[in-house]
Amino acid sequence: MTVAVLLGLAVGSFLNVVILRLPRMLDHQWRAECAELSGSPLPAPEKFNLVVPRSRCPGCGHAITALENIPVVSYLALGGRCSACGSQISPRYPVVEAFTGLLSGYVVWRFGPTAAAAGALVFVWAMIALAIIDFDTFFLPDDITLPLLWFGLIVNLFGVFTDLRSAVVGAVAGYLALWMVYWAYKLATGKEGMGYGDFKLLAAIGAWLGWKMLPLVILLSSLVGAAIGISLIVVLRRGRDVPIPFGPYLAIAGVIGLLHGAAINKYYLDLF
Repeated sequence: MTVAVLLGLAVGSFLNVVILRLPRMLDHQWRAECAELSGSPLPAPEKFNLVVPRSRCPGCGHAITALENIPVVSYLALGGRCSACGSQISPRYPVVEAFTGLLSGYVVWRFGPTAAAAGALVFVWAMIALAIIDFDTFFLPDDITLPLLWFGLIVNLFGVFTDLRSAVVGAVAGYLALWMVYWAYKLATGKEGMGYGDFKLLAAIGAWLGWKMLPLVILLSSLVGAAIGISLIVVLRRGRDVPIPFGPYLAIAGVIGLLHGAAINKYYLDLF
C-alpha cells in the first residue's frame, strides 16, 4: 500500500499538469482549426503539450527544478512560495497530490494487489482529472472520457468489475439516460441543462461498473450536487442562477460506486 501511495503522489503531480494544460492545448487546437477554415491560419505557436515546456512559476517564469517538484514535500519545504520571486503557489497543487496518493493507497487496500486494483487506479485518476477540469472550465474533454469508456469495455472483456454484456449496456444506457434528460429539459425550458461531456462521462462509468450500478451513480451524483449546491448558496451566498458543473458530482459518485457500490446496492435491496 505504501508503494501505491507514493505512486499516487507522483501521478497526482502529473494530474496537476493535465488539469492545467489539457484545456489550453485543446483551446489552441480549436482556434487553429477555426482559423484554418477561415483562411487565416494562426502563426506557429511555441511547442506546448503535457511534457514541454517545463513547469514554471506564473509570477516570474522561474523554471521549476526537480527538487522543487517533489509532490507535497517541495511545497511544504518552500513554504508554499516560489523560490525565485516568493509569490504564493496555489495550495491546490499539493492537495491534489495528497488526495490522489491517499485515494490510490485506499484503492489498493480495497482490492489488494490484483488486476482490479490496477484498473481501479486508472479509473480513479481519470475521475480526479475530469472532476477538476470540469469544475474549472465546465468542459469534460473527449481526450479523457472516450479512452476511459473504451478501456472500461476492454477491462470488462475479462470480467474484472462486471461482465461484458453489462458493461456494453451500461455504456449505452449511461449515455442515453442523460441525453434524454438533456432534451427533456431543453424542450421544456429552451435552455441547455448540461453538456454532452456529461453523457460521455456517465457512459464511461457505465462501461466500467455495468448498467446495474447506474441508478446508484445517478442518485448519488444528484444528492452530492444538491448538497454542495445548497452549501454554496447558503455559505458563499452564490446566486441560484449561477451554473454548476455536473461532472464533478458524477465523478465522485462513480468512485463511490466503484469502491462501495455493490455493498450500498445490497444494503438498499435488503431494506425492501
